Amino acid sequence: MAVDPAAVKFGLNTFGTVVPDEQGKEPGGAEVIRQVVEEGVLADELGLDAFDVGEHHRPDMAVSAPDIVLAALAGRTSKVKLGSAVTVLSSDDPVRVFERFSTIDAISRGRAEVILGRGSFTESFPLFGFDLADYDMLFSEKLDLFAELIKERPVTWSGSHRRPLEGADVFPKTESGRLGAWIGVGGSPESVVRTVNYQIPMMLAIIGGDSERFVPYVDLYERAQAAYREQVDASAPERLPLGVHSPGFVGEDDESAREAYWPGYARMRERIGRQRGWPPPTREEFDEETRTGSQYVGSPETVARRIARTISLLQADRFDLKYDGAVGHDQLMGSIERYATQVVPRVRELLAEG
Repeated sequence: MAVDPAAVKFGLNTFGTVVPDEQGKEPGGAEVIRQVVEEGVLADELGLDAFDVGEHHRPDMAVSAPDIVLAALAGRTSKVKLGSAVTVLSSDDPVRVFERFSTIDAISRGRAEVILGRGSFTESFPLFGFDLADYDMLFSEKLDLFAELIKERPVTWSGSHRRPLEGADVFPKTESGRLGAWIGVGGSPESVVRTVNYQIPMMLAIIGGDSERFVPYVDLYERAQAAYREQVDASAPERLPLGVHSPGFVGEDDESAREAYWPGYARMRERIGRQRGWPPPTREEFDEETRTGSQYVGSPETVARRIARTISLLQADRFDLKYDGAVGHDQLMGSIERYATQVVPRVRELLAEG
């Protein structure tokens, strides 16, 4: 099946990573948050489809309350979709998540969406009083409740980690009748099937390796949807959207882009690797990842060709570039502009060429 180039959506997402500028000065968290707002405004001005902000509770990632940042952006933008990437539902309250994002939806006139996830970092669990031993159960139960809430009708629900709800109604309602939502999936078959069972689209987080290795998950996604229509609800949509999230940086040419990105990338990988027992990154591994893996780093033409390949392989409806993490604000603004004005049009051309 050929991808319709005109229908594919292109977004950006950020964690508000604290990165030294070109003079080596590290900005404070407050400054980074203001920079994220400016980056979101630029994404809107350049006509991108989505701008998503992630949630973390660490010193090296400034945004702990993405919904507040998105509310600020709602007042300064007019067209771009505003979402989280991700909201760590396991350590949050589903009712409050719905209320916060339906409020953003009201301010933005229908442009809010929430990407729900377990969270690849676990700092929020002890911070908010949750036991990591309940990691899987918390997400499963809270997603079950959230799936009922987005139907926007009174909810009767019970679980083991919060008091039950009996005919509870939640406000404000969205004007469209359903809050936009995705489920972030890292690559487990169970997570793929879960998205279909809740009829909430899947956002694949592909942060390393060739995107071709995710083709079996996309096949499973399609098969699960066919089974759902046959066994559960024949009126369900023929096809749920599929999104892809991957990191990258668009420079003027391949060499300068990789030289600019590598020091920050190595610093980030070493920092996280010390916590998770990863070996230190090597330049050879990084260069290979930018050529054949899921680090979309290079010139506009290189990045466009690699994104077009991924979209075609996975039949994706949306591609989000996780654009921050290794370079400072000024370089990020340049990368965003090249992504919007050169990469996206070129990807559409390549998709049209097949």
